[in-house]
Amino acid sequence: MDVTGVMSAAAQPATGPAAPPADAPPENALAVIAGALWRGAAYTARTFGVPAGVRGLAVELAYTAVHLSLYPWGLVDEVLRPSGTFTHHRTEALSPSQRSLVVSDMDASTTPVLLVHGIVDNRSIFALLARALRRRGFGVVHAVNFSVLTAFTGDIRVAARELGHHVERICASTGADKVHIVGHSLGGLMARYYVQRLGGDARVDTLVTLGTPHRGSIIAHFLPPTRVPQQLCPGSDLVRELDEPAPGCRTHVVAVWSKQDQLIIPQCAARLEHPDLQVSEVVLEHVGHLSMTIDPDVVHLVTRLLARCPLERTRDRRRALAG
Repeated sequence: MDVTGVMSAAAQPATGPAAPPADAPPENALAVIAGALWRGAAYTARTFGVPAGVRGLAVELAYTAVHLSLYPWGLVDEVLRPSGTFTHHRTEALSPSQRSLVVSDMDASTTPVLLVHGIVDNRSIFALLARALRRRGFGVVHAVNFSVLTAFTGDIRVAARELGHHVERICASTGADKVHIVGHSLGGLMARYYVQRLGGDARVDTLVTLGTPHRGSIIAHFLPPTRVPQQLCPGSDLVRELDEPAPGCRTHVVAVWSKQDQLIIPQCAARLEHPDLQVSEVVLEHVGHLSMTIDPDVVHLVTRLLARCPLERTRDRRRALAG
């Protein structure tokens, strides 16, 4: 499978050149440009130079077309409908996979899973992942919709507070004390801000970020000059705020990023390194930004992580997924 690493960020060597400080001398500009050109050449070679890269690009293009066809359906807000153990008092009504999770770990099966989409997107991006989680036995899998205008008139900090309200409503309606969150792209950054800066670690057991620009993305410079794109720029005030200490943060964060992500530039900006966070990292080789939510390995990984199935670990950089 296209997974090259699963490890704590603290134990992993740095990938790619570090961003220069804001007061860097002008002569460093040439080095920055050269580094950007080198990364661009490496991305092109990785995408078009190997069959797996071409296949990953084809999957990304095909899924983009499928996603566009599903987009109108996703504009309708999802009604919270508890299922599985929340609607059945006896396990014989559940499928074998659902029953196995309920019997092996009741807490895992009754922990709600909240799915948070990215910029100018909606819950349709999680159609396959949500189905896989429900089939695995999670009783509450709920995809939240943020307004399309959030990307142009909103603020990530405000959206993170709104996400906190969603979490509280889910906990109140299900009686759960904790939730899991899976955030794609910008959704992962909203969730991280909620966990790190708004006390969300008291509610979020596990946060999985898929292709999230933790260090920003150069692409943001080409978006409309509104608040959210500015916050997504490398070195923005929001990125610097998230670099601040977060002592005692209780949420386990899993950062999944791909070397073939065409929207996070440089791709290593989707890595998460913070001394106060419990971070595990999963590196993909040939998976695009959108297709990360349907990649079979990623879907399998997320369902196993949230079901608390252990991952097989080794001491070196390469780590295999159990099962």
